[in-house]
Amino acid sequence: MKTYSVTKTINASADTIWAILTDSSKYPDWNETVGKIEGNIALGEQLKVYSKNNPDQVFPVKVVDFEPGKKMIWRGGMPLGLFVGARTFLLSGDSHGPMEFYMEEKFSGLMSPLITRSIPDLTPYFEQFALNLKDKAENYK
Repeated sequence: MKTYSVTKTINASADTIWAILTDSSKYPDWNETVGKIEGNIALGEQLKVYSKNNPDQVFPVKVVDFEPGKKMIWRGGMPLGLFVGARTFLLSGDSHGPMEFYMEEKFSGLMSPLITRSIPDLTPYFEQFALNLKDKAENYK
């Protein structure tokens, strides 16, 4: 199983950070790694995520866990669980801030060892995502 993660302290409330994380239409305005997201970020919803690094590639995911102000998980992959990517977003701390933001992507499944060989190191993208979120939340208007 291959995993990437990032942790960042953000001096903002959980409500502010959550509002940013769940507004799919605004991702291109604040995030340097996500080109756009199609769909509504809510439990059970299907999303199409486009990377700025590779704008022609679509990552279809489903929101499979959603606890406002605390946690959400987006999951995508191949049928029968042959390859699964699960991105978890977590917020912890005093709900008024500062908050600890944690994001993790785990790749699993029978085909995972083959497919993850072609996935670039996501660490710099995760770091950039977290820095962009921190900047946006700490300067939220």
